[in-house]
Amino acid sequence: MAKPKTKKTTRKKAPPKPSLLARLRRLLWRGLFGVFAFVVLVTLLFTVVNPPTNIYMASESRRLGGVTQEWVALENIAPVMARSAVAAEDANFCLHWGLDVDAIQTAIDEGSNRGASTISQQTVKNVYLWHGRSYMRKAIEAIWTPLVEAVWSKRRVLEVYLNVAEFDEGVFGVQAAARHYFGVDAADLTPRQAARLAMVLPSPKTRSASNPTPTQRRRAASIMDGAATILADGRADCFEG
Repeated sequence: MAKPKTKKTTRKKAPPKPSLLARLRRLLWRGLFGVFAFVVLVTLLFTVVNPPTNIYMASESRRLGGVTQEWVALENIAPVMARSAVAAEDANFCLHWGLDVDAIQTAIDEGSNRGASTISQQTVKNVYLWHGRSYMRKAIEAIWTPLVEAVWSKRRVLEVYLNVAEFDEGVFGVQAAARHYFGVDAADLTPRQAARLAMVLPSPKTRSASNPTPTQRRRAASIMDGAATILADGRADCFEG
């Protein structure tokens, strides 16, 4: 009687382990994806949730023993204040997608960065990043700003900007600034008061809205004219109404 044939079993070879370089590359891509997902998440979150604080504000609060800020919706801010801020800091706010290429080119030609940073860029810096001159921060800011512009409305960008901007040492947001300088709510600011608040934005620790120098008064008068101009020529349409 013939013996039944037995099947030979062959062991499958284990797949080769990925090299260290491949593992590092995979880890890097996962890390980049995680960072991107986090950035998108917090960008989406702040379309409806008001940023509770930021790195600079927290730092100033520790240094000063507290800061003043009270959030107000854009509809509770005098429209002339919004126009004054745009006229002072970013007259083409409604015309660009976050980065004002023409202003950047002009700044490069003049050998300065003055006027190159848009309100959208300043908002990204104030909400998500840190202050100070840094090529890394500027690079992150330049990448993050178009994402914010794509997700947030122009009204939301301006609303957040006016609520987190510094107007004096320890004074953040237009509501706190209006009360600090003039004893009124942000909704009741006059054109002159709004222009003076906008005048201090580039250098809030060295300028005063309630006691401006002659040069600062002239700057505020120019901002008043600019606010009227952007209302008339339509450059305020994206955040008005």
